[in-house]
Amino acid sequence: MAGRMGYSDVMAELKSMADPEAAKGMAYFGVRAKAPLGISMPPLRALARRAGRDHALAARLWASGVHEARILAGLVDEPGKVTEAQMDAWARDFDSWDVCDGVCFSLFDKTPWAYEKAVEWAASEQEYVRRVGFAMMAGLALHDKAAPDSRFVEFLPVIERHAGDDRNFVKKAVNWALRQIGKRNAALNGKAIAAGERIRAQGSRAARWVAADALRELRSEAVQARLRAKGERKAVGPAKAGRRRGGR
Repeated sequence: MAGRMGYSDVMAELKSMADPEAAKGMAYFGVRAKAPLGISMPPLRALARRAGRDHALAARLWASGVHEARILAGLVDEPGKVTEAQMDAWARDFDSWDVCDGVCFSLFDKTPWAYEKAVEWAASEQEYVRRVGFAMMAGLALHDKAAPDSRFVEFLPVIERHAGDDRNFVKKAVNWALRQIGKRNAALNGKAIAAGERIRAQGSRAARWVAADALRELRSEAVQARLRAKGERKAVGPAKAGRRRGGR
């Protein structure tokens, strides 16, 4: 569906919302962007709603190279029109974790190639391309409610393989993916914990951190209680359906 604002209108809005003081502080949060405008996510989401879904507009916003315009591009693009070539090109352009994660969660994990790309990108030596592979795994674990467990079990060896990458933005995404997979249900929790133990045994500093942080959360009483409750709700559902079919 065509958007409701043109490229010039959107760029003018972005420039009007610029906050130089906020832009200076972005480095504190690990955002390495070149000349960011300093616009937070709530106004960007509001602008995206006014602009509407527009694939052509998203392409122009991305091509601008402006940090916040690229985040906005992920919010306004149309997943059904996104190609693998576009995903690869944008992934190569990533230069900060917020654009990487924002585009992944608002756009890339809604495409038909999300699972394939997650594994492919995780093997890249480029820091942010590898990060988006693991961010995609985390996003799919969180958002794709209907996916079978097997899709996420396939990610675990990839997570184990790259858990020793000591680059900050990679190891955090590896940890994130492992934790999100382990919080989907009790079965995946057990498999993620086993993967975490194998990662800990790798012995590198990065692997020990990834494992310790993930295992702490996955074994926590809060997570275990949620998984037990989820399992109980799932068990009650079929029982009620059976009673209705039996006429009781």
